[in-house]
Amino acid sequence: MDRPVIACVLAGGTGSRLYPASRSTRPKQFLPLVGERSLLSRTMDRTTFADERHVLTRESFADEIHEHAPEAGVLIEPDGKDTGPALVYAAWRLRDRFETEPVLVCLPSDHHVDDDAAFAARLERAAELAAETDGLVTLGVEPTRPATGYGYVVPDRTEFGEDSEYAAVERFTEKPDREEATRLLESEAYWNAGIFAWTPSALLREARDSPLAPLVDALEEGEPDRGFDAIDPASVDYAIMERASDVFVTPLSVAWDDLGTWDAVGRVLETDSDDAANRTVAGDALPIDASNNVVAAPGSHVSLLDVDDLIVAAFDDRILVAPRDSSQRVRDVVARLRDRDAF
Repeated sequence: MDRPVIACVLAGGTGSRLYPASRSTRPKQFLPLVGERSLLSRTMDRTTFADERHVLTRESFADEIHEHAPEAGVLIEPDGKDTGPALVYAAWRLRDRFETEPVLVCLPSDHHVDDDAAFAARLERAAELAAETDGLVTLGVEPTRPATGYGYVVPDRTEFGEDSEYAAVERFTEKPDREEATRLLESEAYWNAGIFAWTPSALLREARDSPLAPLVDALEEGEPDRGFDAIDPASVDYAIMERASDVFVTPLSVAWDDLGTWDAVGRVLETDSDDAANRTVAGDALPIDASNNVVAAPGSHVSLLDVDDLIVAAFDDRILVAPRDSSQRVRDVVARLRDRDAF
C-alpha cells in the first residue's frame, strides 16, 4: 500500500466491570490479567506493522502509558466522552503526520486474541481496504455463542463472493437479548469488535453529518476544548457508524475476546491444574466440589466449597462476590461507589 499506516490504541477507560482489580487510579489496560504483561503492552505487540503508533488516553493516565508502550506517542483527550469524540479527535490530530494522508487503524487496548500474527495481518488488510474504498471499515468477529454482552454487525451477504473480503454493512445491532442474539448467530452476523480502519478525511467527512458535527467544526477552527464542551458522550458506533453511508465489514477469523468482564477473563485463562472447571487469575485457590468459578485474589488464599459459577475478586481492601452471569452488572457496583466517592 502506498499510504502510511498509523495505529491508534484506545486506553482512556477504567474498566469498571473488572472492579476491584480496576479502579479509578488503576485502569484495566495497565493490569496483567492474562499473563505477566499488561493488556496495553500486549496490544502494542500486535501493531508493530504500523509506521507510527499512538495511544489515546486521558490526562491522568498519560505518564504511565510510557511504562507499557515506551515506543508510542501519547494523545490526550480533552475530555472523556466515549469513543466517538475520542476517535474524531485522534483523526484530526493525526491526519497531517505524513505528506500522504495516512490510514488509521484504531483498536481498544483490552482485547485478547489467540494469534497475534494473524490478527496483525487482518489489521493490515483492513487498512488497505479503507484506502481502496475511502470508507469506514470495521472488523467483524465470527461468533462462537449467542453473546448478549457484544454488539453485532449484519453484513449485506449478497456482496460476499468467492473473491470478496468485505461487504457493505446492512445494520448494526447493539447488545441484544439472548433470543435476538441466537437469531443473529444463525443469520451469520458478526460480533462488533470495535476495531476500525479509515482515513482521517473519511471519518471526519462522516462525522460532519452526525451528532459530533459541532466537535468537527471546533476542531477545524483549532478549538478542541470548545468542541468537546459542545457535544454529549457517544460511542463511535452510535454517533457515526450506524449513520454513515460508506461502511464496510471484513471478517476477523481469529479467536478473540473482549476482556471487559471477569467472565471473559475466565474464558481465556488456562484451566486450573487442580480443578479443570475453575480459573485462577491471581492468588491461590482451593476448590472442593466447586466448579466454573473465577478467582482473582493476589497474595491471598481462597477456599471454594460447594459453590459454582462465582466471581471472587479481592484487591487491596475490596472484595467482590457475584455470579459469573452477572459480570456485566459489576458496573452497577461501581456506579454506587462513585456516588459515594469511593471508587
